[in-house]
Amino acid sequence: MSSKQLKWVYLITLAFIWGSSFILIKKGLIGLTPMQLGSLRIIFAAIFLLAIGYKNLTIIPKSQWKYVALTAFLGTFIPAYLFAIAQTQIDSSVSSILNSLTPLNTLIFGALAFGISFQKRQFWGVFIGLVGSMLLVFNGAINHPNQNYYYAILVVIASFCYAINVNLIKKHLSNLSPLSITTGNFIVLLLPALFVLFSSGFFEVTHVVKVQHSILFIIVLGVVGTGIANIIFFKTIQISSPIFATSVTYLIPVVAFSWGLLDNEMLTPVQFLGAFIVLFGVYLSAKK
Repeated sequence: MSSKQLKWVYLITLAFIWGSSFILIKKGLIGLTPMQLGSLRIIFAAIFLLAIGYKNLTIIPKSQWKYVALTAFLGTFIPAYLFAIAQTQIDSSVSSILNSLTPLNTLIFGALAFGISFQKRQFWGVFIGLVGSMLLVFNGAINHPNQNYYYAILVVIASFCYAINVNLIKKHLSNLSPLSITTGNFIVLLLPALFVLFSSGFFEVTHVVKVQHSILFIIVLGVVGTGIANIIFFKTIQISSPIFATSVTYLIPVVAFSWGLLDNEMLTPVQFLGAFIVLFGVYLSAKK
């Protein structure tokens, strides 16, 4: 299969895996705190990756470990906790739609950090995406007074972390295999995640049934939604571009919204409009 075909297979696979991650986070939060959920997600992914990829750690040059560590914190550690905290207050489907700002933020960061010039159409894409995001959030706040939509800002911050991450991988780690990058990321994060987990009081509640059920969801999230998905994602970046790889966020809301419907979530008509505007803005900014 050619790289042109393979990148689309990877993209669709990622859309299904990451689109399902938001409902797994929601189910995990039934018995876990956001800090416990984020930590377990990283720990389960680290155990899985070390089991299959520990030999790949030796081929990472010493000079590149600083970039491996930086991408670990920006691409995994910080977003893992931000998404968990955000979904204590906003629906999983809304979280996935705001996550679709990632390609737009990738473009912004590329322009600011690497001097990539904006085309007029891309500028309007950024503006339209921001308008759609505000419409989605403000209408959600009005129609869901029991939810604190200020927490949506955390998802936006996470999408900026992803945007910086993909640019760094493309620029500094393209010579490494996806399994090397991913395993390196999680060996860096294992001790910090264990520290946060021990500090969260997790081991005092492991006997609670709902906690045990939540852990099962996070095992799937950690191994499949984080470990395997990151390998596929890094491979997609290497055979395509940061903008193409992050365009998976066009498809993620479709999968996440379908899971949300099954779990009795529903967007208002105005939020649907906001979601469409966000995706249209991202399309304009990413279109060649």
